[in-house]
Amino acid sequence: MDINEMLFAVPVDTKLSSTTRLLNKDVSAAEEEQLNEALAWPAPEEPLSFENSTDPRTCSCFIKNLNKTYFVGDTLEVILVARDQLGNPKRYGGDFFQAKIHSPEQKASTYGTVVDHKNGSYTAKFILLWSGNAQVSIRLIHSSEAVAVIRKLRESDPHKVFFYGYFEHGKKSEKTVCNILETKENCCCAYVDPITQDTWYCGRPPTLTCDKLKSHSMGGYKAKLSKSDENFLRATVTNIEVPESKIQIHITQKSITLDLKKCTPGMKVPVPAGFYLQDHWTSFVCSTKTFSQVSQVTSCLRKKNIYMMGDSTLRQWFEYLVQFVPSIKRLDMQTSDKSGPFLAVDSENNIVMRWRAHGVPIRTSKTIFADLHYISNEIRNLGGGPNVVIVFNLCAHFTTLPVHTYIQRVSRIRNSIVELLQRSPETTVIIKTANTGYKDVYGSDWLTLQLDTVLRKMFEGIAVVIIDVWQMTSCHYSGENIHPGKTVIQNEVDMFLSFLCPA
Repeated sequence: MDINEMLFAVPVDTKLSSTTRLLNKDVSAAEEEQLNEALAWPAPEEPLSFENSTDPRTCSCFIKNLNKTYFVGDTLEVILVARDQLGNPKRYGGDFFQAKIHSPEQKASTYGTVVDHKNGSYTAKFILLWSGNAQVSIRLIHSSEAVAVIRKLRESDPHKVFFYGYFEHGKKSEKTVCNILETKENCCCAYVDPITQDTWYCGRPPTLTCDKLKSHSMGGYKAKLSKSDENFLRATVTNIEVPESKIQIHITQKSITLDLKKCTPGMKVPVPAGFYLQDHWTSFVCSTKTFSQVSQVTSCLRKKNIYMMGDSTLRQWFEYLVQFVPSIKRLDMQTSDKSGPFLAVDSENNIVMRWRAHGVPIRTSKTIFADLHYISNEIRNLGGGPNVVIVFNLCAHFTTLPVHTYIQRVSRIRNSIVELLQRSPETTVIIKTANTGYKDVYGSDWLTLQLDTVLRKMFEGIAVVIIDVWQMTSCHYSGENIHPGKTVIQNEVDMFLSFLCPA
């Protein structure tokens, strides 16, 4: 299909405002209020002062109700008192801490919850899940003051990441700046999806017309940070382990029984969602399996028609399966090696597996614009069925934008999934949550957590599978990476396969 048939340029003054779209049929006022409550975060008083911001090096930690002996299954609580750059205890909350307890020698780790008491003190809670030595680790990702800066820039400077649109006609080529929200810089070509009403804006090219848009790519980064803003986000106070949190304990073996149910859609994700031991993730969501043999994977995927849609963190699943199963052959689609679409088949086992990048905005190398489809449209065009599997994720490329743009996109995906499950309730729909990894103004874990909260909240009560990779990527002993290593990916894919082929 030609791009002119898929999208059409409209004058800027005919577009719906973002507020109108948000309060349209996709999201009710009541749901919007619930989402705002879920996203609420304590804020420091203005004006912000670096001296008053949290210094991870001076924060104090101690174990609540210290025991001489700890057993597997016990809960460990660590009290943390935040202190400012002058060493004074803080009197308000809002710091973004992440916590885990781990043992690199045993390749073991699990996620810890952090409770903000909103008075400068925090409680980190851990369930002890293996015998032997374990060490607590609490990191200050961002001070409350840094969070305030990031939140302000998310709303006031949504175009800190920008994109290029490439217009071509014959031998003539012209490039302009594009983005999801309109600015003077990207006025006045507006590309409105006829189904979803999602709109993409590009600057009008010097001589070519709007309908000659052919390709899309990442443009660059241009956050408008003041010197004061930069202070709150500098490396010496970002993602720093609190020295006093390095508490070591010894855990004594105690037999515990996990009474886990078969993996089915609609299951709630507990905290912690599981733990690593000897590089194997044991889930507390349901009874999972390890798919260590090629034959196990091909047996599970036999006759399956799998559609993966999202970003590069989900592309890692596609690439892992293609590499792990020799009979799954990737076809050369002559498409972008970053954005796809990709296709792989196993003719002997009737396995068809696809991956494609979600629609704009997406930070990618130059790719054909018409190949970037909105997830909601892709799902709407599927018939579904007992052998159809849909997997999607959506987060990293929306972190710099106001939250309402993400809510709009998720609400339309949700509508498509609800319609799909009504006509084909036997279809399996799986949502991969967000990875941890980035710590800056363009992709901070705090920004990611906000969107991840929205995604989970908006799919409550719908018969979909939530695979919580947030915990899996944030607690692994190897450290965080937006594109985690093979061990983490293998455990994520094992979770995925366990829902397709439950024990």
